[in-house]
Amino acid sequence: MAIGTIFFLLPNKLSTGGVTGISTIIYYLFKIPVGTISLIINIPILILTLFRLGKDTFINSIIGTVVYSIFIDILDIIPVFTNDRLLASIYGGICLGIGTGLVLNAKATTGGTELISNLIRTYNLHYRTTTLISSIDTLIVILNVIIFKDIEIGLYSTIAIILMGRVIDIIVEGTNFSKLIFIISEKNDKIAKEIGENIKRGTTGLYGKGMFENKDRLVLLCAANRGDILKIKQIVKSNDKNAFIIISNAREVLGEGFK
Repeated sequence: MAIGTIFFLLPNKLSTGGVTGISTIIYYLFKIPVGTISLIINIPILILTLFRLGKDTFINSIIGTVVYSIFIDILDIIPVFTNDRLLASIYGGICLGIGTGLVLNAKATTGGTELISNLIRTYNLHYRTTTLISSIDTLIVILNVIIFKDIEIGLYSTIAIILMGRVIDIIVEGTNFSKLIFIISEKNDKIAKEIGENIKRGTTGLYGKGMFENKDRLVLLCAANRGDILKIKQIVKSNDKNAFIIISNAREVLGEGFK
């Protein structure tokens, strides 16, 4: 995260929101080191965290916040990699995404908007964490645009934010997305048997009703890896050319044969 901030985003006045976005503004206005500013801004947030979210969250958050702030100031002495804002937004977003994903996998935070959103939700659970984080980060990026009087900062920062979000998803959830297959056929028994024997995947029969014909039907449900999809489609079509198949993404599958 520090690499993404110091080598790419900060030199180009870009921001992905959060405390670092506010620190970027202060850095250019008063020349105070970003890591130091971030740590100072996070102190009241961390104090509230201790009282509202508990000791464990406080300890994990203070470690992440302090280490992040220290590395930002340490790396600040190294020359920047690029002054091209497009490249900076791409590589900055990727680096921040990787770093944030690793931190989240460790059930920790580096302070900032994530902690603020969690604190707000202790007062009102009806607010969604993702909505709060997005709203706060958007306001901070808009503030950057207003202070620096440069609309391109907002446009390039948006690229960084989108990339960061995608990379976080990959780090936290993995790239091994599974598929969920629904099969509606008159030959369910044969199809289920062949899928089990040839692909080693189990199927589950769900009882449903076709409303168009007002007829009871058995719907086969099968979770499989992406590499299995073509084989399953071939099995279904070889047994029933009129079969109806629905294939959707399954974000995560837990259990035998999967995680």
